[in-house]
Amino acid sequence: MTVIETWFEDLPPHDCFVTAANSFGIMNAGIDAAVVRFHGENLMQRIQNRILDEYLGEQPIGTAMIEPTGKVGYPFIAHAPTMRVPGSIQNTDKVYAATWASLLTVYRHNASSDEKINTVVFPAMGAGFGGVPYLEVARQMAVAYQHYLEPPHRMDWEMVADRNKAITYDGSKQVVR
Repeated sequence: MTVIETWFEDLPPHDCFVTAANSFGIMNAGIDAAVVRFHGENLMQRIQNRILDEYLGEQPIGTAMIEPTGKVGYPFIAHAPTMRVPGSIQNTDKVYAATWASLLTVYRHNASSDEKINTVVFPAMGAGFGGVPYLEVARQMAVAYQHYLEPPHRMDWEMVADRNKAITYDGSKQVVR
């Protein structure tokens, strides 16, 4: 894992960029606007059409979908809503949910596709319009990545409680309700 502080347009080539999206695929502000400028309006139209077809017009938070871009060096976008509509998502686990959904979608893509995704770029999910402080964004995204790297091997309430505590607490302080 590498942390890069740069503009979207200055990112090196990568297999998949995750958008910190809204549930309706309206990509005209924030990081989504940069994605559309780079890949073209057609990408937003395809994402919106999939939202209409696959989610009956509203993609739930906690889901993600991968869309090919057709651009060499930047072949995929993962659309992962952090919010239904632009607004605060502070004190929620929506950053975790969107990050987790993105990781699972890449995992499923790689399990079923010959064109593998090896490099994934995430923005600071929820830090823009969502208003989530950067340290909390980083904490929730790191927890999702840790859960991805270390999946449970048993299903019981102790595992559930440990996982939930990792998502909702920063040390002994509850930060997500």
